[in-house]
Amino acid sequence: MSSTASAVNAAGTAATPAIKLGRWQFWGRLMVVPYLLVFVIFVLYPVCYGLWLARHPQSYEHLVADPIFFRSVINTIIFLVVAINVKMLVALVLSGFFVQSRWWIKILAGIFILPWAVPSIPTILSVRFMLNPEWGVINSTIFHLTGLDGPNWLNDPTLALSFAMLMHIWKSLPFWTLILVAGRLSIPTEQYEAASVDGASSWQKFKFISWPALRTLYVTSLILSMIWTLGDFNSVYLLTGGGPADLTHVLATLGIRYLRLDQVDLSMASIVVALPLILPLVYFMMKRLSK
Repeated sequence: MSSTASAVNAAGTAATPAIKLGRWQFWGRLMVVPYLLVFVIFVLYPVCYGLWLARHPQSYEHLVADPIFFRSVINTIIFLVVAINVKMLVALVLSGFFVQSRWWIKILAGIFILPWAVPSIPTILSVRFMLNPEWGVINSTIFHLTGLDGPNWLNDPTLALSFAMLMHIWKSLPFWTLILVAGRLSIPTEQYEAASVDGASSWQKFKFISWPALRTLYVTSLILSMIWTLGDFNSVYLLTGGGPADLTHVLATLGIRYLRLDQVDLSMASIVVALPLILPLVYFMMKRLSK
């Protein structure tokens, strides 16, 4: 009898954690349901609906026949190659500056981070007003100093796209600088101290200590920045609106152009054709993160 009672008690004791575990699983799954609903409604459904709208081959034929499409592809490639590499190289240099432990550098770091912290719309529109050829502060200053009228900055496609890239660099540079600063802070200071004792120069310290430690973080940040930049339309659309004559559009803003023309199928098709650029970057990003 006692052995039977012990077995029953043991079975009840073993069943209690199972019941508790089952309850935790139930409430855990219940808490995940709202997130899944939001994901399905606001992410999965729009993506699937967009792919369905872009299912017709005629949409891609019309897209390729539009000369603005090829100009947008070229602008996108220029944006990725120039803006991202300049931004990351400047961030790498600035990270070495801001990592110094001086009180005034901390103040500069607080000011430096402001462009990334403030919203994009008011800052970019402010720059657009500054570049206005008639009453913008830049041309007004040029007129007061030289008596000459300043150029129409955003009426030249090359200048307009260059200013859009500058806005992108100015806006996102603080974030990537902070990422690289965090990477530099993880390097043991003893390595730099030993290098100083051996008489190493600043360049040698960077080449043999800083860069080997930052290389993986730098490449990962570069790939992630490319993925985010492909979806960034603020820098171009808010500054130039794709103008002049739709010559500064990138793939991220080309879809908006077709939406304004009530060509939803071409808008979705312009987004789908960007996938061959995005998917390899996502693959390499996930491959590096899985190491």
